[in-house]
Amino acid sequence: MPVNEHVLTVVRGWIDKAESDLKIAVIALEAGQNCPTDAVAFHAQQCAEKYLKALLVLDSIDFPKIHDIGELAALLPHGVAIGISVEKQRRLTSYATVTRYPGDYEPISLTEAHEAVEIAEGIRAQTRSLLPKEALVP
Repeated sequence: MPVNEHVLTVVRGWIDKAESDLKIAVIALEAGQNCPTDAVAFHAQQCAEKYLKALLVLDSIDFPKIHDIGELAALLPHGVAIGISVEKQRRLTSYATVTRYPGDYEPISLTEAHEAVEIAEGIRAQTRSLLPKEALVP
């Protein structure tokens, strides 16, 4: 069934923003030991969140204004899964809030920042495989 052009436009908007977040994270990782690991983890989470929201929009599923990867994944249609463990979903979710502001949390290691990007890239790949070609931003 063809997808409504307005819906495709909204989906493309989410994808565009998700891709920007991923680019920022990957570019920041190139700084090596000088990498702002908290920012990398935050942008990795944002990429994953926005890809999930793009999929929800495509399926006309309303979602609350949340950053929780697990809660967003739970809203996906029956039979659609993002393929990452609950532990990884929780870890990625924590980067949306905990690392965003000053606070009492363990610094994110460079290894952990790389892992956050890998998780986001996995969600990106899985989600893109479920989206129609005409929705994908080149």
